[in-house]
Amino acid sequence: MILPDVFKGLADPTRREILSLLKDRDLNVGEIAKHFPISMASLSHHLNILYEARLVTKIKKGQFVYYSLNTTIVEDVILKLVSLQKKEE
Repeated sequence: MILPDVFKGLADPTRREILSLLKDRDLNVGEIAKHFPISMASLSHHLNILYEARLVTKIKKGQFVYYSLNTTIVEDVILKLVSLQKKEE
């Protein structure tokens, strides 16, 4: 896990809204797109940033790609931040 990637993923309000949508259930790109007045190219860019930061996972089911919130990354981030704080003390 690379913290700068995680923070980059969380820095944008559109990406935070995508994460909020995914907390309830897995969604495919079309279902996510219904919530945003942006192009599919922009949405794809946001999803790729979230995926590279490991904040979401994706799986192809038939012709659709479904995105899921990666809840374990939250635990990893908290542990990393705690270990960084202990090193400073």
